[in-house]
Formats: sequence, structure tokens, C-alpha cells
Amino acid sequence: MKYHILPALLLAPFFLFSQEKPKWDVSNPPGQPYKEVAFTTTEGTWMSLDVSPDGKTIVFDMLGDIYSMPVAGGDAKALRLGLAWEVQPRFSPDGKKILFTSDAGGGDNCWVMDSDGKNARQVTKESFRLLNNGVWIDNEYIVARKHFTGTRSLGAGELWMYHISGGEGLQLTKRKNDQQDVNEPSVSPDGRYIYFSEDMYGGGFFQYNKNPNTQIFAVRRYDREEGKVEDVTGGSGGACRPQISRDGKWLAFVRRDYTKTVLCVRELATGMEYPVYEGLDKDQQEAWTTFGCYPGFAWMPGGEAVVIWTGGKIVQIPMQRSPNGRYNFNTGESAPKVRDIPFACNVKAKVAETLHFENKVFEPEFTAKAIRQAVTSPDGKTLLFNAAGELYKKELPTGKVERALSGVFIPPVVSKSATQESSSGNNSEPSFSPDGQSMAFVQWNDEEKGSIWTVRNFNMRGATGSRILNTPAIYRTPSFSPDGKQIVFRIQDGDDELGPGMTDKPGIYIMDADGKNMRFVTDNGENPKFSPDGKRIYVSTGGTLFGALDKSFKSYDLNGEDEKVLVKSKYAHSFTPSPDGKWLAFIELHKTYICAFPQTGKTVDLGADTKAIPVTQVSRDAGYNLHWSSDSKKLHYTLGDEYFTIDLNKRFAFLPGAPDSLPPLDSAGLKIGLALGSDMPKGHVVFQNARIITMEGDQVIEDGVIRVINNEIEFVGTTKEFENAPRYKTSDPIKYIDCAGKTIMPGIIDVHAHPGNFRYGLNPQKQWEYYAQLAYGVTTQHDPSVNSEMAFSNAEMIKSGRMVGPRLFSTGTILYGADGDFKAPINSLDDARAALRRTKAWGAISVKSYNQPRREQRQQVIAAARELGMLVVPEGGSFFHHNLTQVVDGHTGVEHNIPVAPLYNDVLSLWSKTGAHNTPTLIVNYGGLNGEYFWYQHSEVWKKKPLLNFTPKHILDERSRHRTMAPEEEYQNGHILVAQSCKKLQDAGVDINLGAHGQLNGLGAHWELWMLQQGGMSNMQALKCATLNGAKYLGMDKEIGSLTPGKLADLIVLDKNPLENIQNTESIRYVMVNGRLYESETLNEVGNYDVKRSKFWFEQPGSQTSGAGMTHTCQEAKCVCGH
Repeated sequence: MKYHILPALLLAPFFLFSQEKPKWDVSNPPGQPYKEVAFTTTEGTWMSLDVSPDGKTIVFDMLGDIYSMPVAGGDAKALRLGLAWEVQPRFSPDGKKILFTSDAGGGDNCWVMDSDGKNARQVTKESFRLLNNGVWIDNEYIVARKHFTGTRSLGAGELWMYHISGGEGLQLTKRKNDQQDVNEPSVSPDGRYIYFSEDMYGGGFFQYNKNPNTQIFAVRRYDREEGKVEDVTGGSGGACRPQISRDGKWLAFVRRDYTKTVLCVRELATGMEYPVYEGLDKDQQEAWTTFGCYPGFAWMPGGEAVVIWTGGKIVQIPMQRSPNGRYNFNTGESAPKVRDIPFACNVKAKVAETLHFENKVFEPEFTAKAIRQAVTSPDGKTLLFNAAGELYKKELPTGKVERALSGVFIPPVVSKSATQESSSGNNSEPSFSPDGQSMAFVQWNDEEKGSIWTVRNFNMRGATGSRILNTPAIYRTPSFSPDGKQIVFRIQDGDDELGPGMTDKPGIYIMDADGKNMRFVTDNGENPKFSPDGKRIYVSTGGTLFGALDKSFKSYDLNGEDEKVLVKSKYAHSFTPSPDGKWLAFIELHKTYICAFPQTGKTVDLGADTKAIPVTQVSRDAGYNLHWSSDSKKLHYTLGDEYFTIDLNKRFAFLPGAPDSLPPLDSAGLKIGLALGSDMPKGHVVFQNARIITMEGDQVIEDGVIRVINNEIEFVGTTKEFENAPRYKTSDPIKYIDCAGKTIMPGIIDVHAHPGNFRYGLNPQKQWEYYAQLAYGVTTQHDPSVNSEMAFSNAEMIKSGRMVGPRLFSTGTILYGADGDFKAPINSLDDARAALRRTKAWGAISVKSYNQPRREQRQQVIAAARELGMLVVPEGGSFFHHNLTQVVDGHTGVEHNIPVAPLYNDVLSLWSKTGAHNTPTLIVNYGGLNGEYFWYQHSEVWKKKPLLNFTPKHILDERSRHRTMAPEEEYQNGHILVAQSCKKLQDAGVDINLGAHGQLNGLGAHWELWMLQQGGMSNMQALKCATLNGAKYLGMDKEIGSLTPGKLADLIVLDKNPLENIQNTESIRYVMVNGRLYESETLNEVGNYDVKRSKFWFEQPGSQTSGAGMTHTCQEAKCVCGH
């Protein structure tokens, strides 16, 4: 269908004559291609409704539009149509107005219109504390839920009261923390009491899902005369979505009973409660409930029935009265019969063109973008940096990049396992001596551990490196004193990537430049540097990205005494003082700043908007690896493969030599230009006599042959066809593998993987999460939330052959919509462009918009991504309504499951008219028990190989041995119910991807695959979700995802047939990635090579138990963990 471009050019005159840019219009996002779609549906999903005071009209929402119809049913009349998402309609007490939630003004706010849909206007105008679930107090005032977030993007609610003319509103209830919700207000007829639901679950912290058999929500009420809150009802199964009857005597509400969602009523005078109807769709108490636990419903004016949505329909549930006016709550056959209120909606919608771009998987050569730890020599002539696990140098400005240690003799130390030499260790974190004649750096070897080296005259041929610290430890960030005679450094405690810290005293140390006279300074801080006079040590605390929101920059004397807190900040980090001590560079919310750094004897509260001292921004989009010129007149930083130099007198007008007008910030830097060759094996591998599931349609080849040449599939077909195929004369090795009785399928593509890397620091030579993934047949992984620096550095190590693992792609650091030192404020299209340029500079093919609260922000990210050719894979976040706006606005897909299940024809029809995918991550299912728990309950995971070979024992034991146990019906009402909706979506043409979320790397991908099949998918459908669908999602289906000549050789050899039993996918004998063949159980390379892997830290003597209890790097406090 033809797409149209909205007439953005009509805005050109405005730009010419106004300095202010026009406000972003959610209903007409400028320049975005869209198409019109139309269909008719007689069922809907998660529909809120109300009945007019005269009982004649029902108003309801569907797919972000508002409709009305007679109370008896019929064809629905559209009151509000368009791109704006509008829900939760409520009639005013006099029936003349309708209150509703709309994002037409940019984000969710309360709007009001006439009952015929005319004269709509915005009432509330919040830009961050957004509102929904508005109801009328009387004809002049409304009450609504206001959303509050802290460091988690899904936060808590408060009830606020507004006059319909607008204003800032009056607070009624106060949240008890930033996680427990207050929502779903309902006002008594006299306006005195506001009934609402409140999350009473223990903890008050982020949780994926909660136990619905206990009390999660309770119904409470706010007394507007007394200003106090009273309990109304709750208990096991909770109580939510209260709706007061029109005579004020009865309260209808929703409760969970085992796996049933039940409509109940409570007689307020007596406190007696009665179940009325147990056939409601599943409530959302277990998930996040920003828009409520259940859609809004209504009493008929005479109290004779409740009108409510369930089963995709609008129904009337009768309330039978006895002669004395009381209700008869009969059950069983004598229970009143529920009556459908039929409707038909002629849906007319606009959907944006879904973002899809082709991304190259393999190229013989690539430009390194993950430039780390860059430093410039004191004479300004040499740039030294880490990339892909090695140190490189570039003679500035136009010299060729070469290995920094080429020509330098580094004495090798043979490792104890004799499988590798430590000279092949990863070299990183370089530092120049003040005279530029020496450098220090850290080396890491997985078996020999860490060491610090120095090289004198390293630019001269024949220079020799000296290992000045030989005791194994995790050494970090060496830095010379101003006179070059001492080095300050840090010894890091252990973590799950590098292993035990091998020290009982981590912290900051000083030693002589030859490694002698080492002495402890303090256990506080990181990134130590000497003060200009060499008498004190500077350190930073609170981390960098994903750190604490109470950071500081401190100094100590050389004995670790006399602490001085020089700077404190909420967001600023990477504090970098100039050599003369007069300036301080720092990073705040990704951008780089410089400020004057006067010594006052007091702590400076520092941020980008500090007014007490001169502060200026010096990077357009972002800057990393901050360091100064030796004369303190210039700041250097990098972004991706570009090197920037900032002259102070071009950023501060008061400095000598400053121009009359300061120039704009640089948009491009000096290209560093490190070209690395991609790893590619040589030789032929021929798999014979196999069953081949090609993923080309439903094709299965029996007695098949696959021939791989180097890293590419050259032939796929039957044995007979192979006998007639061309033969190659080659001197390259040829390996034949008999696969009789075995099945070959494409490698698994995990598009929502979290294989570690939510940390900073040194790259291991082997990352166990990658090995676990590869051992279980994951050959491509896409990490949609991670520390950019670590992910892209490792990705380039894998690509260049310096690390073994699946292909790695990532969004890098997410565009976070809540609070945190890594949040991404987006208030314009330019902000979105800058955020995306930043991640693309690292090597990102995609970006994760993580619950940016306003629709306009999410649309701006889409617009920027369309310009830059990037995919947008947003956080689903347990937001049904936001999820659907993501679909219609052109997002590449939705990460995590839609929290509402089941889905009905309206959603299936709308979604199928877009190209958006869904990655449900059933393993961490929203709104029900995590699918992960099912497999812990049904298998002895801690005994499984090869999982045990590639996962630290303490991590596996902690997750699997003490297990959550639940009746099977809880899983049927949890991840399996969601998987059934995934089946519906796939059948409707919406591609479902596999994403295992890093819950248990490797095996988790198979669990996710099996859970898709549990929802009703055929084995072939589920396998396609795990392979070809993910390749399409990432724009890589021309190179991976199926087995066909010309594609890359990523495949799995199984001992058993997964078409017979889906759980046979676990029977992996071999895995091949990029043409390299590995044994699954050992990950020793075989085929045309014979390479034994070295040992992980947890396989080495003294490490098996010392690792137990270490904090896993993806579960650290204050870490969002990439969800």
C-alpha cells in the first residue's frame, strides 16, 4: 500500500520567520510516511467503557479511538479518530461531557469533549508526571492518577484533583515510594469519597511479577471532608478497579481467585461481599498497572446490571433484586445470565511505515569504532588507545594506525595449561609518563590474571617491556606522578567475568615506577590520579554510567588520610582534572563539559547547569576518554572512531585569544582509522547424510548434504544432487562429517540477549556467557540494553577473531526515560538525533527507546532513526496502550510480551497491517509467573551439561536449586496464555522473535523456543521464530537465518529431530559460527582446526568456591540490568 509523506514543507515559512520551532504534533508527526488502514471488527481488546447517566448510551475505547453506541448495542459511532491515542472515556454527571485520556498534546493527559465528540480540549498539561484514569467528582472537578517515576521507569501513582478549566491541580494522596501504585479512582455520588486501588504488596521495589494468591492490591477510599484514607476491602486475591454504584450503596470491584478473575460486589453498609461473575479476562495485578488493573466499567443507572468488557465483548451482568431491594447473588444454574451487547466498529487508522533496514553481518574488513582508554602523548604527536583487546597508536594527525607494542619485546610467560601464551593477553588502560618517554598499561590473561607493565622509549624499535607487578590480581588504571617517579593504580575486587579479586584489600595503591615500594592508600574510589603537585591522590566515587546518584570527586594525601570532597554531583562523572589543576572536565547525561576548578576548601555541587562557576558544554552529542594536553589548554576526547580536540579559548570567551564569537561545537572529529580484518577460517567442511531443516519455507531435506567453504554455505541439497554438483580443486583442507541420524538447522538468533557486559572494566579473553550461548547453538545475539563500551569492544574482538562467541550486535546504552545518570532527555527531534548519533558512533545498528514517557518523544526517536538508518526496538514495559502506539508509529518491534492476554481481532488486524515484530521474552513473562520458573520446576537444571561447563556453579545453583513451585494452571494462566497470543499474532502475519533475556545464557534460548511451542505453534513455526524471524528483524536475513547457498555458515548439528519433539533442540553435537566448527560440550574447535580452549576462572584451582557469593555483574544494586 502506498505511503504518504506528511506536509512538513508547509512549515517552512514558519522556520524562516521564527526562531522557535513548532511544537511536535503527535497527530501529524512531520515528515513521517504513513498509510491508512481500515477494517471492521466485532471484538476488541482491553476496552474501557462508561454508560451515560440516562442509561441510553455506551461510550468505549478501542485501539486508541473513542466510540459510542446505544446501550442495546449496534454499529458504533466514532467520536474521536486519528493517530492520537485516546482511551478511558467517562461521562460527566449531567451527561453533557466526556472525560478521556489522550496523548494528542504530546503525552498522556486528561481531555474533555462534548458528548457528541465535539469541542475537545486539553485539561491537564503535564509533560513528565503524566495522567490517566480521570473520573468526574462533579460537573466542574475531576480526579485522575498522576504518574511518578524514580530510577525505574514504571513507577507509582497519586490522585490529583483538577478544575475542568485546567491548572496545576491539588494533590489528594501521597505515594509511599516510587514503585507501588495508586490508581483507578471512582467517586461516590455525593462526591465525598474517592475509592481507588492501591498496591499493598511487600517490598516497594521493582518486581517483574507478584503472587496473585496473596494481596497485591486493596481498595481504599479518600475522604474529601476529613482528608484521610480508609481501608475498604482487600485480602487474598487482592481487590482492584473499584466502581461505586450510582446510589452509593454498593461497590463493584475485581478480585483474583486462583487463576480466575472475578467481578465482586460489596454492600458498603454491612461489609458483605459476593462474587458475581468469574468469567472476566485476566486482570493485571501481577504486572505494572500504569493504566489500571482492569478496564473501566459502569453500573446501569438503576443498579440493575454492570456493563463491562470481557472475552473481547461488551457484556451486561444482571444484578437481580428481591422485593426488599436487596440483590440475590445466586450461583450455578440459577445465576443470572450474562448478555452480550453486540457492537461493530469500522476502524480507520493510520500506521507509519515500520522501520526496517538491511544490516551487513560479515565484511572482510571493518573500521573499529569501540575506541577505549585513549590518551595523547605529552608532545601531542601520538594517540594511544585500546581497541578489540589490543593497544594501538596513531601518529597525529594523519599517521597510519599500528599496534602500539609492535617492535616492543614483551617477554612471554607460558600459561600453566600450555594452551596459550600470556603475551596474547588483552592489553589496555595505557598511560604516558609526563616526559612522554614511558608508558604503563594493564595486561589481562584469563589464566595468568592481571599485571602492570611499563615500556621505556616504546616508540623506538627494540624497546623492552617490563612486568613491574607479578602478583596475580585485577589491576586497573595506572597513572604516573607529575615527576614520573611513581604510579598510582587500583586493585579491583572480583566479579563474575574476571573471577576472584585475589586480594583481601582492594583499593587504591601507589608504587615506584619500577614496581617497588607498593603501598595501600585507600579503599575508596576509582580512576586515581595524582594532583598537580604530586602530594595528593584524586579519586572518583559513585561509578560512571549505571552508578549511584550521589557521585563525588575526592582527594587524599599519599597515606590515604585527610579526605577532601572537592565535588559532588547527581549525574556528573568521569571527573578529569587538568594538569595545572585549574580546570575540570566531566560527563553528564552523555555530554562532555568543562568547568573552572577553583580551590575553595568547600565542596562544589556540580552539574551542567551550575551557575556558581563557569561551565560549558564541549561535545555536541557525547564524548568519552577525556584527557588533557600537557599544557592544560586543550581537552581531548573520542566518540566512536573520531578524535576531538577542544581549545579552551574557543569555548570560554573570557580567556586570552578567544575569538569575538565562539564557534559552534564540532560535529566531526579526526578519523582514527583503525581497519581490522574480520576472522574467516580457511577450508571446506562437508556435512553428509543429514536431515536438513533449511528454514526456506517448510523445506526439510532428507539424506542431505551441506558444503561450507571458508565461512559461507556453498551447497545445500540431497546426496544425489551433491554427487552431480561441481567439484572444486583446492589445496585447502577438507573435512567430511557423517551426520547419519542427525538433524542440521540454522543457528539460533537471540534478538533479546543480555550476555553480561552491564559493567565497566577489562575485557576477559573468554566471556563465559558467550560460550554458554554458543554451546547451545546461539550463533547471533542482539543485546538491547548494555554498556556500549563493553558490548561493542567485545563485538569487535569476536569479529576480528580475538574472542570466541556468537556474533554480537547491540543497541548500546538505552535511551532511558526515567531517572538515572544514563537517562536520555529527549525534548526535541534534535535531542533524538544526538542520542542516536551517539550510539551509532559506537557501532549500534539499533536503539532501544526505554519507556520515554511522552508519545512525542517516542515519535522523535523514530524520526531520527529513519534519518540515520537505525532500527528502533522499544521496551514493552507492560504498557498495553503504549505498546500499540509503538506498533502504529513504526517501531521495528516491541520487546517483551504484550501484558494483556488474550489478544482479540482488533489488535491482530491492526498489527498485521504493519511490519512490526514482537519479541515476547516469555522467560520473564509480564503479568504472570516467569516462564523460567516452569523449567526450574520441571527439570534438574543444575545437572545439565554443557551448561555446567560454561556457567559459574554458584550462579547456576542460586537460580535453580531452590525453586518456585506452582500448580500447572498458574503457568497456563501465565506464560502459556501469552504464548497463545503469540501464536495468534504469528498466524495473522506478525512475526514473533526469540529473545531469552540472558536469564540463563544458552539453555534459556531453548526454553524460550519450547515455550512458543507450548502456546500452540507448530514445531516448524517455533523454529522459524528462533532463526529466520530474528534475522529479518535485525535486517540480516540476506546473510543468516536459513540454510541456503550464499549465506554465512551458522548452523547446529543435532543428535535428534526437533520436528518430532521440540525439546530435541537441546541435543546439540556441533555448532558452527562463521564457518568455524565447535564441539558443543567442550567448545574445542574441530573440523579443519584442532584448538583446545583454555580454562575459565571457575575451572581453575582455588576458584571453584571463592567465586561463590560474588555479585553477578548483571544484578548489581542500582543497575537496570537491561530489561
